[in-house]
Amino acid sequence: MSPPADGRPASIGAARSWSVVRTLFAHLWPVGEPGLRARVVVALVLLVAAKIANVYVPLLYKYAVDSLSEPRAQAVAVPILLILAYGVARVAAQGLGEVRDALFAPVAQRAIRNLALQVFRHLHALSLRFHLERQTGGLSRVIERGTQGMEYLIRFMTFNIVPTAVEIALVTAVLWHLYDWRFAAVTLGVIAAYVVLTITLSEWRIAYVRRMNEADTDANARAIDSLLNYETVKYFGNERHEAARFDVGRRRYEKAAIQSSMTLSLLNVGQGAIIAFGLVVVMVMAGHGVVKGTNTIGDFVAVNAFLIQLYQPLNLLGFAYREIRNALVNMEKMFGLLQVPPEIADRPGAPALAVGGGEIAFRDVDFHYEPARPILHGVSFTAGAGRTVAIVGSSGAGKSTVSRILFRFYDVAGGSVTIDGQDIRGITQASLRAAIGVVPQDTVLFNDTIYYNIAYGHPEATREEVERAAGLARIHDFVAALPKGYETMVGERGLKLSGGEKQRVAIARTILKNPRILLFDEATSALDTRTEQEIQRSLEDVSRGRTTVVIAHRLSTIVNADEIVVLDKGRVAERGRHGELLERGGLYADMWRRQQEAALQAERAANETPSLRAEGHLRGAD
Repeated sequence: MSPPADGRPASIGAARSWSVVRTLFAHLWPVGEPGLRARVVVALVLLVAAKIANVYVPLLYKYAVDSLSEPRAQAVAVPILLILAYGVARVAAQGLGEVRDALFAPVAQRAIRNLALQVFRHLHALSLRFHLERQTGGLSRVIERGTQGMEYLIRFMTFNIVPTAVEIALVTAVLWHLYDWRFAAVTLGVIAAYVVLTITLSEWRIAYVRRMNEADTDANARAIDSLLNYETVKYFGNERHEAARFDVGRRRYEKAAIQSSMTLSLLNVGQGAIIAFGLVVVMVMAGHGVVKGTNTIGDFVAVNAFLIQLYQPLNLLGFAYREIRNALVNMEKMFGLLQVPPEIADRPGAPALAVGGGEIAFRDVDFHYEPARPILHGVSFTAGAGRTVAIVGSSGAGKSTVSRILFRFYDVAGGSVTIDGQDIRGITQASLRAAIGVVPQDTVLFNDTIYYNIAYGHPEATREEVERAAGLARIHDFVAALPKGYETMVGERGLKLSGGEKQRVAIARTILKNPRILLFDEATSALDTRTEQEIQRSLEDVSRGRTTVVIAHRLSTIVNADEIVVLDKGRVAERGRHGELLERGGLYADMWRRQQEAALQAERAANETPSLRAEGHLRGAD
């Protein structure tokens, strides 16, 4: 048997599989759910009752055959009653099984729901670093297959494996009691050989299943990544390149799937041969007993009926085992996500942030994403309660890192960040983030309506409050003019809206959140000059009386800030008000000069264009 495809020892794989099973079945006996526990108990009782009725079917068949063998059988009612009892037993066996399944279904679905919800919540608790390093398509595929795996495992374990095991025990006992130990021994021997063959070949096949899953995950991740970047693909005409990348995963999947299909055929042939051998041996023994007079014709028929009835669920055992093993592989990956510890976690007993004026203080903050790549070095500044502080600097200076630290996507490597004197590492993340409203540079919207995306800032808000926030963000008139108004769908990641429209939706939902602290991370970078001026006035109105941190590239947007902090290579190079920094003639003054020159050149170019066009028309007339 080949080792697992991921190279881990078989004992470790088995240990993990049992760990997954224990976790799942703990949810099938839920704490604090007496109603669901009662369903489990009743379902087990019905399981045993159904199998007892099923075992009685061949016995009643035997008695009916023996009765009909009597010379005066047609003159008595016994055969008819036995035949009727035979029919009732078959119906009872199926009916009890169906009732059992119906009773157990809510238990199974509750377990699946709770586990899926647990994984989903855990993913949201993991750090930004984790999600930046993961491919969303691959992650969603792991969760999808893991959830399906839970359903498969519960269904096959509770509706196939366990009932079959009960039936094997009952049939073996009946054969031993009615005939002799040899019938029971042959039956158990055949079943054992069947199970060994099934497990051995299925374990061999699992390597191909893992390869199929890995290839499927890879292809799906590439497909989603490509479709999310549809416009970029079109810009560079790389459709064939993307199709080729997608086909790499599909080719790997195709190869593994063919190998899996071939080994499946081998498994099916082996199982069929073992079952046929068992049937022949037991029927020869029963036929020999009829010749000797120790068995009746009914016994011969009953033995055959017993084994055929027993081998029918065994025929599903190979499929069930494969599905269970596949489910365990898929669930291991999903449950593996639960083993990833959150990089940022609340301390035990951490209190909520007590928001007062909202003063923010960075004190000697050091930070790095990786030890070999330091980003911030001893950064210190204070944003007083109700005041506005702007963070500026060249690209890569560490501006956006400041916002991620303040929102506690990452913890600092040295120094501290406090709000109203409370270290943000010592308070709950929920209370910290509830106090801060963020308008990011890259706005991504949900694939829902404009109303939903604005109301996301405060889901319980009234429609009037949503529209008021949209008005302050200067987007209400635009939305009202749309055919569907606020019910207009924005598309995947908001692609149906322009960059400026998306940013105004983001501003509106932050206004609706009504936080004590505002963080604008280049919030007007996607807007034209006129719209930027309008939004700037709205932001000034919204920011009045609130502590505000503005991360800006366009210096014209922060000239009224109470303090401007200039970062250069992760260090505070300058700080002061706009006029003071210009007078110093340092880094900020140089940035201001270059931006003003660029703006002047753009204005000249815009003014010259109509003249050039007019000149071209005159020349054409000549």
